[in-house]
Amino acid sequence: MLTAHNNLQLNLPSGLLPSIDLSYIEDRYTGRQAWSFMNNGNKRSSSQVQLSNDTSKIWVPSNPRGAERLPPGIVEAESDYYLRRLWGKPSEDLTSRPNYLVTFTVGYDQKNNIDAAVKKFSGNFTILLFHYDGRTTEWDEFEWSKQAIHVSVHKQTKWWYAKRFLHPDIVAPYDYIFIWDEDLGVEHFNAEEYIKLVRKHGLEISQPGLEPNRGLTWQMTKRRGDQEVHKVTEEKPGWCSDPHLPPCAAFVEIMAPVFSRDAWRCVWHMIQNDLVHGWGLDFALRKCVEPAHEKIGVVDSQWIVHQGIPSLGNQGESQTGKAPWQGVRERCRKEWTMFQSRLANAEYAYHNSIGIDTSNSTAH
Repeated sequence: MLTAHNNLQLNLPSGLLPSIDLSYIEDRYTGRQAWSFMNNGNKRSSSQVQLSNDTSKIWVPSNPRGAERLPPGIVEAESDYYLRRLWGKPSEDLTSRPNYLVTFTVGYDQKNNIDAAVKKFSGNFTILLFHYDGRTTEWDEFEWSKQAIHVSVHKQTKWWYAKRFLHPDIVAPYDYIFIWDEDLGVEHFNAEEYIKLVRKHGLEISQPGLEPNRGLTWQMTKRRGDQEVHKVTEEKPGWCSDPHLPPCAAFVEIMAPVFSRDAWRCVWHMIQNDLVHGWGLDFALRKCVEPAHEKIGVVDSQWIVHQGIPSLGNQGESQTGKAPWQGVRERCRKEWTMFQSRLANAEYAYHNSIGIDTSNSTAH
């Protein structure tokens, strides 16, 4: 039984909440009379709400893990990065709901490059900056920064951030998630046009084509000037054991990937907590879509330039006489080997658990 007395003492079932003096609570937090909305001139009213004292009757296995004791109607399994007011009606907080999310992992030294990049994304994008140098307030010199989300942890990579702040249930409202580096030239890129092409060609995982004159590693990500999108390529002899496998197909790099909501839900679970550089992840993205050689591709007509500025690499520490960036690069290579080993071992263990012998298999 819930009753309202003159001193606003609430008596709730003992199994739910203790007796609460709301006037004390509200006076402390606002300095105003608690529950003033219950007063109508000199009239006072009381309402009674029947609350069950037996919560053990609720058990919903289909609820999210840990929420089985809650009635499904109160469960909020997903969230978002939409900014809300501290006043007014919650239903009137949002004047728009962006459909897409773009994240940049940034240092303040690259502010002008990021400013140029953000301006290529319309108001239909939530902007999320991950700051590895601890400098956040300085970004307010840009008007768009005041509406962006800022997360700051010193000397962390974008994949460290992604694992901790881009859980699929947090980014569920967004159709596509851009997880980009800070050193990308975007003069020839338009985000809305990019989304149109991704939808048109059925790409679940993609990236913009890379300017071919600037230090390419893989032929797959090289921009082609004669088409909108490509999904396959030819590489150096011996590099591709199968034309439908990376790096000849089903492959994008980790500098500027774009994921559909469903693809990201899978990829997020594959990111390892301790392997923060993401090396090797690009070769494994194909595990998350089927058929991968049709749903992973490069958008040629919306292209970017990888400027190759080693700003985050310089956040490392000098050890045994080596420059900071050298230690970072060595760890990247180690992580690639470790990730490949973990994935191979996990697949072997799974197949072994269901009685499939893959010791002589040539399947990929």
